[in-house]
Parts: sequence; structure tokens; C-alpha cells
Amino acid sequence: MTHAALRLRLDSSALKQNWHWLQKMSGTATGAAIKADGYGLGAREVMNWLAAEGCRNFFVSTWVEAEALGNIPDGTVVSVLHGAGPDDIGTALASSARPVLNTPQQVARWKEAAPGRPCDVMIDTGINRLGLRTDEVHLLDGLKIETLMSHLACADEDSEMNAVQRDRFTAVAATVGARRYSLANSAGICLGRDYAFDLVRPGLALYGGTPREEADGKIRQVAFPEAEIIQRRTIKAGEACGYGATWTAQADTEAAVVNIGYADGYLRCFAGRGAASIDGLSLPLIGRVSMDLLIMDASAAPDAREGDWVTLDYELPSAAEASGLSQYELLTGLSERLERRWV
Repeated sequence: MTHAALRLRLDSSALKQNWHWLQKMSGTATGAAIKADGYGLGAREVMNWLAAEGCRNFFVSTWVEAEALGNIPDGTVVSVLHGAGPDDIGTALASSARPVLNTPQQVARWKEAAPGRPCDVMIDTGINRLGLRTDEVHLLDGLKIETLMSHLACADEDSEMNAVQRDRFTAVAATVGARRYSLANSAGICLGRDYAFDLVRPGLALYGGTPREEADGKIRQVAFPEAEIIQRRTIKAGEACGYGATWTAQADTEAAVVNIGYADGYLRCFAGRGAASIDGLSLPLIGRVSMDLLIMDASAAPDAREGDWVTLDYELPSAAEASGLSQYELLTGLSERLERRWV
């Protein structure tokens, strides 16, 4: 088997603990958004771990994502958030997944193609992204709606918009029959139980992201990018390293050249801010990020050698602050070159 010098270590116990904390916070049924291949961690694996913990509702973006899951665990349901477009009906009818209908055209299409078959429906309460407008809900007459849902625009902020959307959704829920009602994402769960309704749909917080301060210290890191040291070298005082010669050694400096770069999703914005660790010792990033390589100051780790593994500092809130990227981008931007390893 070919050796992989780059991996993403994934902590299944942290994933499960995060789901249970979100379930406790919401006080209601708790699903899981596994779109974008489980936020880059592996949708099928995430589904299996969480289904074993009692999660029954999973959400993907497209029918391609739904199909890629293969046979899903008994008692679970997949919902396709982008609905059923004109070229999706055949796939949707052959699938056990449910469409989340978003437009008048999708509603009419589903009524014609699958009368009486359950579906989910998205109502736009203010984000103006996907969903029927609140004055279009009369079009839903005759549908068998499993979950009526909406999506918060500003849940990660203390915005008046949150209460506005909650109240709009409450009003719609009073007039549209459905088996369940769902509004809150990860940040929405932190807003309180009056946002939870019958089902919550966390994403980011499952995977180690902290959506609001209420989750500080409660959400555990799940994803740990790790890479091998390819070379250890001494950069002499006065010498520069990396493209552009942006970093110059003030004294002789021990450096480790590491097998990861921006082609792997570790982007150039980490230059001057990123770091890694080995055996609890910190290795600051020096110079620019290359396509496939980093140069780390290994002065604090005199025993680090070629073939040793380092763990990139990738705790999501801290990495977001250091890089200027969102926690979502940090997760979903990690490339397939990192071998996913669940532990």
C-alpha cells in the first residue's frame, strides 16, 4: 500500500459528543447537515457514527450527494436541500430521499410527479436565498409535508432579525400543516429553545466549529490536519526562506519542511500566523505557504526528524481568527489529498 504523507485525523468521540451537546441544548429531535461530504470529513462516515448515536435525519445539498451515500442506516432519512429541479424528478422518484421543495415550480412539479408522496418544504422568512415566500404558502395545499423548515440569516449574531424570522416562521407554522417544523441550525440552537421547534439541523458545530459564544468550551475539535516532515535543515543567520524571501533568519534557525500547502487547503493567508505542533512543542510557520510545502521553525523540537508527523494548529475558531477565513471555509476547503482517518 502506497504511503500517504498527509492525513486528516478525525475524532469520532468528539463528533458524537458535539451532537449530544446540541441535542441537549435544543431539547428536541436533532438531525445533522452532512452536505459538502460531511463538511469535508466524509458524509457516509459521519452518518454512520451519528446514526449509531440516535440521529435519524440527515441533510445534503443535491441528489448527487444523496446518491453517494449509498444504502443508509435503517430508520434514517435523507433530505435534499436544493429540492427537485426539472432534471431531478427521475432520480428523486427512484430515491428514498425526500426533496426540500423551494419554489412554486418545484411544488407544482412534485404534485404532478409524486402525488401523495411525502416531501419537505423550505419557507423563506427573510434570508432571501432558497424557499417559498410567506405569501406563497397557499400553493402547498394538497402536499403531504413531512418537515416544514426555514433558515436563519443572522443566527451567529445578536440581531433583531433572529426574532423576526422566528415569529414569521411561527405564524406560517400555524397555517401550514406538517408533521414537524424546523428552523435552527448550529447557531440557532444556541439562541434558545424557542428557536428549536420540532427538529434542529446542526452542521458546523458537529464538526468542531463554535457558532456562538454559548458554545465556547462545549464543542470539541474533530478535524486535525497532520503532515510529515520531509526535511530538517539549518537556515543560517541572514538567510531567507520560501518564495519572495519574506522571512529572514536573525540567528541560525532549525527548520522543518512539511508536506502540506495551499493545494491541500492550507492557504497562503496563514503565512506569519500559522503553526504546528509535535509532542506538545510549537513549530511556528515561517515564510510563505507553498503549493505543497510549509517551512516551520523547529527550534523548539530538537528531536523532530524526517518522517515525523506534525499536527497543524486547526482549532476552528482560532484558525479562523488567524487566517481571516470562516470556520466553514477551513473545513470544506481541505482537499482530498488528505487521507481521512477516523479514530
